[in-house]
Amino acid sequence: MDLSLAPADRSLDAALRRKIDQKTKPLGALGRLEELALQIGRVRGTLTPTLAGPHIVVLAGDHGAAKAGISAFPQEVTWQMVENFLAGGAAINVFARANGIGLTIVDAGVAHEFGVRDNLVDAKVSRGGTLSYLDGAAMTAEQRDAAMAKGAAIVATLARDGCEVIGFGEMGIGNTASASLLTHCLTDLPLPSCIGRGTGLDDAGLARKQALLEQALAAWPGRNNAPLDVLARFGGFEIAMMAGAMLAAAQQRMLVLVDGFICGAAALTAARIAADFLDYAVFCHASAEAGHRAQLAALQASPLVSLDLRLGEGTGAALAWPLVRAACAFLNEMASFESAGVSEKI
Repeated sequence: MDLSLAPADRSLDAALRRKIDQKTKPLGALGRLEELALQIGRVRGTLTPTLAGPHIVVLAGDHGAAKAGISAFPQEVTWQMVENFLAGGAAINVFARANGIGLTIVDAGVAHEFGVRDNLVDAKVSRGGTLSYLDGAAMTAEQRDAAMAKGAAIVATLARDGCEVIGFGEMGIGNTASASLLTHCLTDLPLPSCIGRGTGLDDAGLARKQALLEQALAAWPGRNNAPLDVLARFGGFEIAMMAGAMLAAAQQRMLVLVDGFICGAAALTAARIAADFLDYAVFCHASAEAGHRAQLAALQASPLVSLDLRLGEGTGAALAWPLVRAACAFLNEMASFESAGVSEKI
């Protein structure tokens, strides 16, 4: 797939700022929403942007390293949670319904056969999930590229259907460990600051997780920080697919809603591949996972909210959507001093 990306359009910045400043409010009174409205106008390339067809894509994949005990839950939980998504019973289902967001569930590489399902996209890269990065690369370069291309294809379909704003979620037992390794390698931050408790590890489990990740790093003799190499070495199919999807969404001039730690690892990878990706990304929340704070700091990103979430699934993106929608609405619908006949500041 094409990994090139143009920056968001800044030619309308002066006009957008003027429009925002002329709304019936003191200058800057809507705080972060004003910067968000400016970003939306840039991404969409217009003074009257729309964000039609909001959609969240949840990608699921299994990790070979999970069998070594890096998670508090067994690997089977991945496919069991996919079944929960398909039945409509997970948190992301509830939040998407509550906020009028479309939802697509994708099998990126789960070690389970779901059969033909009306509400599941089969984009499986490998039927057994990734290999264990404790022994070698999690995926081949060909598998990585295939995953990224499949993510781009999913976005292309949604774009044809009218989607203009997209969020991502994930499911994969062991994927916080993968995200920790990606974050460490792509930011040069100390490994311990990139590792958290994931699904709820106790102190002993956390120590074991750190020891295993140090082992994984030591097992890569040709270690480097090239984003595509790091992604193939330590990524999951769901993370690689998400990175490709995020870049494709930016190419389509979609606004990209970035969830927490795992999605943050995909966004970090996308930004290291094409720095202009950050123009299109809205970081929705600050996760309770320690590594996510490290990602945000490295990207100089300021999240919209901080709710101490650590669930994943795209839940933070779904919860932030009303704020994004409100920013777009005030830009388009709020009266100006002139149109409302209100006197401006003397």
